[in-house]
Amino acid sequence: MRRSMMLATAAVMASGLLLAGCGSNDTPSGTDTESSGDGEGTTAKVGVILPDTKSSARWETADAKYLKEAFEAAGVEYDIQNAQGDKTQFQTIADQMITSGVNVLMIVNLDSGSGKAVLQKAQAQGIATIDYDRLTLGGGADFYVSFDNTKVGQLQGEGLQKCLDDAGKTTANIAMLNGSPTDNNATLFKAGAVAALQKKTTSAEYTVVADQAVPDWDNQQAGTIFEQMYTENAGKIDGVLAANDGLGNAAIAILKKNGVNGTVPVTGQDATDQGLQNILAGDQCMTVYKAVKKEADAAAALAIAAAKGDDTADLATGEVEDTESGGMVAAVLLDPQPIYFDSVKDVIADGYTTKDAICTADYADKCAEAGIS
Repeated sequence: MRRSMMLATAAVMASGLLLAGCGSNDTPSGTDTESSGDGEGTTAKVGVILPDTKSSARWETADAKYLKEAFEAAGVEYDIQNAQGDKTQFQTIADQMITSGVNVLMIVNLDSGSGKAVLQKAQAQGIATIDYDRLTLGGGADFYVSFDNTKVGQLQGEGLQKCLDDAGKTTANIAMLNGSPTDNNATLFKAGAVAALQKKTTSAEYTVVADQAVPDWDNQQAGTIFEQMYTENAGKIDGVLAANDGLGNAAIAILKKNGVNGTVPVTGQDATDQGLQNILAGDQCMTVYKAVKKEADAAAALAIAAAKGDDTADLATGEVEDTESGGMVAAVLLDPQPIYFDSVKDVIADGYTTKDAICTADYADKCAEAGIS
């Protein structure tokens, strides 16, 4: 592993020497970008492509902010753009970044196919590559930085069981509202959740009566899908394993429409403001908090070291298997945290959101009850 990291670093250093002669320190013109660095005596430049703003608010409210702060603190030039769910735009942004002289490219893919094409084009130019949050199957990225996504699903499955137990439900019909089928993370979330619930499903205490993926993590489609699930099961759904807060909120809207919100536990992920408020209101039983700042800082540290030609071997000490290629990818995997009513305050204390954002007038009493001061 250390040898492969040293080889990757050597490739980055070589590309840096080439870029010093022909690269540009300007970000692509006519795009929504942010850049920093004086451009004097350095070729270190990092390009970051985020996926969208529809699947989760975090990409703009958290990831972009934290990555920017880390790059500016290191004095490294950067270009952060969002593809807004458009594969063609994703490719265009990547081409612009490669042309502009980035020597590290970090992406959150929209799907493995289009992500693979971008990574391979960058690698052909000697550019170091980082898969951020989502692994690009078959992409061969130099590094992968994310959370333990199987554990995310495990926490969701355990959380749903806890909430059903707390509600006194020893048997239950479960609906699974999964993430996008093109997102490898969604596959891992589901695998973790299924494993966590296996004992209950094998014993027939829990019955999975509906199980469907939501294309592109689209919350509007999720609402339609869940309403169909609810109708087809004549409302006999006792728990919802929703892969993130957006999908969970879509399910909650249908439960509200049928007057049963708060009686059917719903899971989530990302600890969004909306998700945390749903937990306080009693409409969502839990979410999974992923400390995005830790993820962004870890990815930025790798990107900065690679861009400067420094040794990266001690920064990515884990590894994950690319199930498509069979190869191993050097990785940083962080621990997620389950959040329930009494731990919403932990997310605020961590600085991920604020009391003002969560404890609006409608939630003031619940915030006090949850110990948020």
